[in-house]
Amino acid sequence: MWKQIIEQLSTAHEFSPPATWSELSLAEERLEVKLPDALRELMFESNGIQGEYGLGLVWPIDRIVADNLRFRSHAVFKELYMPFDPLLFFADAGNGDQFAFPIQLGQIRRNDVFVWNHEDDSRSWVAPDLAKYLEWWLNGTIKL
Repeated sequence: MWKQIIEQLSTAHEFSPPATWSELSLAEERLEVKLPDALRELMFESNGIQGEYGLGLVWPIDRIVADNLRFRSHAVFKELYMPFDPLLFFADAGNGDQFAFPIQLGQIRRNDVFVWNHEDDSRSWVAPDLAKYLEWWLNGTIKL
């Protein structure tokens, strides 16, 4: 399903081999949060999607884990920015800004996608779910 959605939206993309159950389970354990269902489903079709110019439309699971753990634990980031614990980063805009799902009380309770602005530390709503994020990001509706 996810590959078909992307192929309808863009010709400039590259799929990866699917993630495994064990990779996703380990990621959830390390991040201490269950991944959103839509993201899990996408990962079972392609462990990340690379867009035009190498843009991370959806990062591979190992990058999702590494970047989220780094952002949550980096001492300098803790001084510069609001806490990153309420965010699950999964993609970037190519300009330093990153897309994330909100984490509330240790769970993803909403399917909404937000963007974190690296310059002013704002967090803004950009889409109601992963499918709309991909559609709106690829067709230019989301402007950063």
